[in-house]
Amino acid sequence: MTNETKSFVKDYMTRNVITVNPDTPNVDVIKIMKKTKHDGFPVVDENTEIVGIVTASDLLLKDWFEGDTISKVMSREVIVVNENMSINDASRVMFRHGISRLPVVDNDKKAVGIITNTDMVRSHIERSTPNKVDSFKQSMEQLYGISTKLTRDEIPVAIIRPTQDKVYADELQGRTYELERGLAEPAIVVKTGDRYILVDGHHRAVASSKLGLEKIDSYVVDLQEDISLGLEKTAQKQGLKTFTDIKIIDDDQHPLMALTETIKSNYIKKQGKD
Repeated sequence: MTNETKSFVKDYMTRNVITVNPDTPNVDVIKIMKKTKHDGFPVVDENTEIVGIVTASDLLLKDWFEGDTISKVMSREVIVVNENMSINDASRVMFRHGISRLPVVDNDKKAVGIITNTDMVRSHIERSTPNKVDSFKQSMEQLYGISTKLTRDEIPVAIIRPTQDKVYADELQGRTYELERGLAEPAIVVKTGDRYILVDGHHRAVASSKLGLEKIDSYVVDLQEDISLGLEKTAQKQGLKTFTDIKIIDDDQHPLMALTETIKSNYIKKQGKD
């Protein structure tokens, strides 16, 4: 499982990156920003080598006149990373320099993409989930004395059976945000017989269902036998068959969020006493 984990910049960068050249008029770049909703682009020369970077801040804070080109406002000292750099090293570069995006080059110093702090978050999420999956897989094998098979697949929402009777509205909103931006980690599903049982990822699954997504990115632990799991029996007693059977709690916070608020409240009270 560990060998499948992506760990290089090239695995998470955006390849079809929009670039501009030093002679591109500033007004044209502003139009591109409005159209794409991106707030920065690498600047490349005729050889596709990076010579600078231009951001919305450059256009807003630096002096320029109508007719000026990007060469007037672009930043010329640009930190770039090689596509074969580890994702951890690239994260450190971004953190130490306080930047939110890094142009990516190949071994010939040609621009091949861009990686952002959002991509870094996605890489962290995807790399942390397999550890949880491996632990669950081993537990199933030890508990039932079987050999399981682990795959990653897109599972149709309609055939997955839930095992959790409620989700929290605030967490659901967060998962929806993540799904819309490609940040949500895969769910964990058990295949027993011909049934797919959801073990972890109910907020993700409900959000996917509400967004009208037909499939859910999932780690599938195939028991390769028809075993009636305890959590499956409990779900049946609760009448859980589809995600529409799950209750959305909107008058309470997710436990972790509530805990955070409690800590904050206690801290404020303590400060008041001091």
